[in-house]
Amino acid sequence: MSILIIGADEISPIKKMLQGFGATTINHWDARKKSSAPRKKIPQDTDLIVMLTSFLNHNTMHRYKTEAKKKDIPFICSKRSVSCVYEEYVKIMGIKNCDECYADCKKAKK
Repeated sequence: MSILIIGADEISPIKKMLQGFGATTINHWDARKKSSAPRKKIPQDTDLIVMLTSFLNHNTMHRYKTEAKKKDIPFICSKRSVSCVYEEYVKIMGIKNCDECYADCKKAKK
């Protein structure tokens, strides 16, 4: 699975969590420069887009949301915390219980 994360500077904890779910490629755009971020094209092999809302302006989010819908790519809009991204990921991927989940969490070890 290839994931594009847009927003934030430091995403190591989020990246680790997504790799635990089976993400093989994670591209990250910090979207700091207002002039360059909205002009980038979503890579063709992208399976999921994660937009970290605390670090994006409205126009950038709108552009990538629209493009994701056109290309039928699922997307998550979340705060930068791992728990928030996890919660949205589970919803969008349709994971209902620990048997379907690949995360290395304490619940799965019980």
